[in-house]
Amino acid sequence: GQLQASGGGLVQPGGSLRLSCVGSGFTLDYYPIGWFRQAPGKGREGVSCISRGGGSTYYADSVKGRFTISIDNANNTVYLQMNSLKPEDTAVYYCATDERYSCAPSYFHYDLDYWGQGTQVTVSS
Repeated sequence: GQLQASGGGLVQPGGSLRLSCVGSGFTLDYYPIGWFRQAPGKGREGVSCISRGGGSTYYADSVKGRFTISIDNANNTVYLQMNSLKPEDTAVYYCATDERYSCAPSYFHYDLDYWGQGTQVTVSS
């Protein structure tokens, strides 16, 4: 299977973007899907994840209340709605999955099997 992330771009502080993670070769609803980001010169950071079946979600403290993760089963797509964007949200965003693990804070520390190619988000005036 493959994941493809898209939807990044340039946005002003306070603006919004919606990232998409499309799966091919497997049904995303059967997998925990995570969003990660990596800013220039920094390590990779776990942002959010959604559980198998979409019943539970997790958010890093840095994005809680501003970002929302959701799944659209009809289109086999996981979205990351990002509101009230800040310059510190600037990064390359990736989606990833691994059926061995569950959506939880620990999910972001595993070496996951499947990764999308990344989409650039730049928040700047």
